Amino acid sequence: MTQRFRVAYTLPRRLAEMGISPEAVLQRAGLPLGLFDLEKILVTTDELFALYRGMTESSEDPAIGLKLGTENRVEQYDPVAIAGLYARSFRDAIERIARYKQLICPEELRLHERGDESEVRFVWTFSDEREPPLLVDHCFSWLVGIGRKGTERPLNPRRVEFQRATEHKPMYEAHFGCPVKFKASHDSLVFHRADLDLPFVSHNPDMLGVIAPQLELELGKRLAQSSLSERARSVLKRQLAGQRPAIQQVASELCVSTRTLQRRLNEEGFSFQSLLEEARRELARHYLAHSPLELSEIAYLLGYEDANSFFRAFHHWEGVPPGQWRVVQARA
Repeated sequence: MTQRFRVAYTLPRRLAEMGISPEAVLQRAGLPLGLFDLEKILVTTDELFALYRGMTESSEDPAIGLKLGTENRVEQYDPVAIAGLYARSFRDAIERIARYKQLICPEELRLHERGDESEVRFVWTFSDEREPPLLVDHCFSWLVGIGRKGTERPLNPRRVEFQRATEHKPMYEAHFGCPVKFKASHDSLVFHRADLDLPFVSHNPDMLGVIAPQLELELGKRLAQSSLSERARSVLKRQLAGQRPAIQQVASELCVSTRTLQRRLNEEGFSFQSLLEEARRELARHYLAHSPLELSEIAYLLGYEDANSFFRAFHHWEGVPPGQWRVVQARA
């Protein structure tokens, strides 16, 4: 099933405010010129990436992504952003956004905490392409903006990490108020762990009580359209981060018993092990094609005990060693 996601109805107006022709963006993106006239603007991941490449080609402003992600008018926020703004704390906001963002964008928010650092990554699904840098800028600026508005203080990350080559470093450091690292293994925002527990001055339980149930209803409808195996595979891809997820963990997140999960997967023609291998294969291809991670690091992230186990598995999937596959992809 091809997943489609909503594009904010305010996007054409924001582009026009910045002197960018929405029609020119669509033309450069190779998308229907009437797309922005639809009541609901729905696109696939590949179409969304094309849209942001069209924006890049239509603007000479290197800060366009940062500006698109900075919106001070709360009345222009989408429901997911409002749910984040009305949360109790920055951590609560990130968790709510991570839950509801799948309604409006083909991405997952993943939070990794180590020591006194909290790392937030936007992970894009349903595409083998690398996300356009302008889209990364937009997302990072958007999340930091919600944190600053909610806390009503100059909340800055500890550092920002980009996979791309070094460009416009002073601009990014001025916007985020922190050091920016380029040629990193991931695109990520790294915060001081304590900052995630800062309370939101904008916390509004009454408004949250109105918005959250509607978002939960929409989320339930979307999940109901997906098979249990699709949902389990998505959970596995989130949980594969230096560990091998157990079926009990996946069943708990899907709110079913382990026995029910096994039975339902069997009915759909899958086993837990086969889904785990599919998730590993998809992530391995993504890491090899779109990150500079060492092969040993990829093996660790996929939950293998050693690099040789990963090499054998990848050779079984693709017929060639992972290093050779990476070289072929780079040439292509």
